[in-house]
Amino acid sequence: MHGSTLTKMQASLLVLLRVFIGWHFLYEGVIKAYNPSWTSRGYLLSASILKPFFTWLASDSLISVIDNLNIFGLIAVGLSLLVGIRVKWGCVGGVLLLMLYYLAHPPFPSLPQGPAEGSYWIVNKNLIEMAALFVIYQFPLTSVFGLEGLFTRNKAVATDTVATKTGTVKTTSSKGITTKN
Repeated sequence: MHGSTLTKMQASLLVLLRVFIGWHFLYEGVIKAYNPSWTSRGYLLSASILKPFFTWLASDSLISVIDNLNIFGLIAVGLSLLVGIRVKWGCVGGVLLLMLYYLAHPPFPSLPQGPAEGSYWIVNKNLIEMAALFVIYQFPLTSVFGLEGLFTRNKAVATDTVATKTGTVKTTSSKGITTKN
């Protein structure tokens, strides 16, 4: 499958998935930022595995830093995925956040279920969204839709044809291959 290209529909659907996940992260971050009573303390203290680690994060000396890092991370990942800037970084950040959320309350048999919208067994929405971010990480979708794609496209157009002092013309293909005429 090496060297195969995506159809427009496949690329568009992957971009749509990226935008939806970006919206979800951004919304979660903004709603927490505008709620002065929000804190992650309860979520962290109710962790089922790695309880000492999550209890330490919920300590009085760290909780305000953890809450602000969580909000900042959610907003940064959301903006990255939504507008298409540094998408790979956004995917990595999103996977790290989701991994922490998953490990705090994994839906494993015999463990108490944490705060959830339904009943889960091993696979929950955090794990599914994490898998989707791994998929998005693999594809350079900013060329289809994203601000980063606009910047690189403008840069490619600007350097597409450059006359040198000797009169030769240097062109750069969309794949970054430079040829001289």
